[in-house]
Amino acid sequence: MLVGLVGKPSSGKSTFFQALTSIPVERSARPFTTIKPNRGVAYVEIECVDKEFNVQCNPRSGYCVEHRRFAPVEVLDVAGLVPGAHEGKGLGNKFLDDLRQADLLIHIVDASGSTNANGEAVETGSHDPVEDVRFLEEELNQWCFGILDSNWNKLVREANLNKKNEEIMFIQFTGLGMKRDVVQKALSALNLFDKQLNQWTNDEKKGFCRKLRELGKPIIIAANKCDLNAAEKNITRLKEAFPTYLIVPCSAEAEITLKSAAKNGFIKYIPGDASFEIIKELNDGQKKAMTLLQGVLQKFNGSGVQKLLNAAGFDFLRYIAIFPGGVNKLADSQGNILPDVFLL
Repeated sequence: MLVGLVGKPSSGKSTFFQALTSIPVERSARPFTTIKPNRGVAYVEIECVDKEFNVQCNPRSGYCVEHRRFAPVEVLDVAGLVPGAHEGKGLGNKFLDDLRQADLLIHIVDASGSTNANGEAVETGSHDPVEDVRFLEEELNQWCFGILDSNWNKLVREANLNKKNEEIMFIQFTGLGMKRDVVQKALSALNLFDKQLNQWTNDEKKGFCRKLRELGKPIIIAANKCDLNAAEKNITRLKEAFPTYLIVPCSAEAEITLKSAAKNGFIKYIPGDASFEIIKELNDGQKKAMTLLQGVLQKFNGSGVQKLLNAAGFDFLRYIAIFPGGVNKLADSQGNILPDVFLL
């Protein structure tokens, strides 16, 4: 499973990547902080079966806390996308090429409206994040269409040799990680399964690319910076404008702070929880910071970061967790109990 983090510059993609993976990366408010993609491991949460056997597992990879198993998945943070990326503007061509093998895209949106379309700082609340979602959709659709249109004459010639549309389109888009069943569904949805390619209209070609992208590169939205002014109002607008999208209020900065505090022994915090427990004496400044963080978690039922990753893996990509082993033999040859969990 490979999850891609996408969005315009300065929306918080690298911060979100660090919140997921705990890998320190360069983060700043300037556009195009990320040029080379960041790739790392994050963890989806699964209810561990060790609870059913009244034992404690010993994970070979990932970890388990209170019978909550965290299994590894890959995450890719790519360069920021600006309008016209499919034409090569900004780092567009590189951005799109980096996304070829991503199974799902998490669109990191600056819900506070404090950065414009190019990622430049503006007055908080002055930019409409609805525009960011629409432009990203359009750029991805145009990317797919550009690939199809540039090869159209060749594809028509192949069709004249009695090759089926399904086979032609599957071969054409396999480099983008599109599976055969996705191609089949896109063709069927638009009644293009058996229509001769030389009879397709330009609108039908664009419609096919849009449907292919929707099915093959599903998008869920991280409404990032949810704790800043104007964010709550903008999140409501996003949900009204895109009722079919999963839109989750997120604070990647809060998640990073919580994980750091937990690592240093100040609090007990499990990713995805809507609360934490202070377990070490704090000074006044630290107490104030923890109070603010607790307010964010309570208001939004968590930081949103873990919730989005879990949704990506299980609700959208439909992965299931498999614990290999038998009920009478839970340990491997080294005595590790339930050391593996596979996502299939």
